[in-house]
Amino acid sequence: MRIFLVKRVFTLILTLLVATLVVFVVLEILPGDPAAVMLGVNAEAETLNALREEMGLNRPVWVRYTHWVASLLTGNLGISYTYDVPVSELILSRITVSFPLAILAMTLSTLIAIPLGIIAASNHNKPMDFLVMSFSQIGIAIPNFWFAMLLTIVFSVTFRLLPAGGFAGWDAGIIPVLKSFLLPTIALALPQAAILSRVTRSALLEVLKEDFIRTARAKGVTNQGTLWKHALRNALIPVVTIMGLQFSFLLAGTIIIENVFYLPGIGRLIFQAISQRDLIVVKNLVILLAGAVIMINFVVDLLYAVIDPRLRGGSDA
Repeated sequence: MRIFLVKRVFTLILTLLVATLVVFVVLEILPGDPAAVMLGVNAEAETLNALREEMGLNRPVWVRYTHWVASLLTGNLGISYTYDVPVSELILSRITVSFPLAILAMTLSTLIAIPLGIIAASNHNKPMDFLVMSFSQIGIAIPNFWFAMLLTIVFSVTFRLLPAGGFAGWDAGIIPVLKSFLLPTIALALPQAAILSRVTRSALLEVLKEDFIRTARAKGVTNQGTLWKHALRNALIPVVTIMGLQFSFLLAGTIIIENVFYLPGIGRLIFQAISQRDLIVVKNLVILLAGAVIMINFVVDLLYAVIDPRLRGGSDA
């Protein structure tokens, strides 16, 4: 287990360093002047030079890179040129919306998908299996932004049960906050649940064909017993992999949903920063979101070792 952890921590650190290097190269070294991008083509030369000096663009590349990485480690992400506030404050204020939304959507998706996948696998080639797969196919085919607008029309415009958008704020209380989150959570969760249910079903069907399942049945274990005690745990690795990828998407890829519902989250912030050419915010948001994805994958790797004891040894075979 110790060797497994050392390998994973080393891979984590190396991946984070490569991510910072890629983001830095794309936004600051490739052809083009970041200061000119931020101020526009009609900016005066003196203004451009002042901004270049303020951003440190006149310093050597390696100095700028090491200074930026050191700033990331200390939490000093610079000042937003659009909002004139520290970038760290902007991110902290927006993550209090995006992170709970991602947690709620992931929880709802899991609560829907895992039982449906188990039901489909235990009723393979039966009407229930067909119904579950039909649901999942529809969920995958429907774009989430269209589904979000449909939910708004039905529950906000027609029946006036829930707010069409906006965020009530944590000071308003838990009920108004949950009302603000309910439609975005459903819009995010159902398409992800459709994918996860198919993966759960496929993983279970593969495991149910293994020799140890036939051995368990030969010893008199019931079909439900083999499913819950033997097959489910062995089928969890691909399921956990997809869940990790989905949570990364829900945390970093909710730009469209947050704009549909006017939620002041990370996705909406990065959209606004790109449209306003606030590269300081864009650069730090991109690396923080990339870091979040890398950390989630690291946690998923650790969960592999919990689920499958074979991965705790000196070899990953």
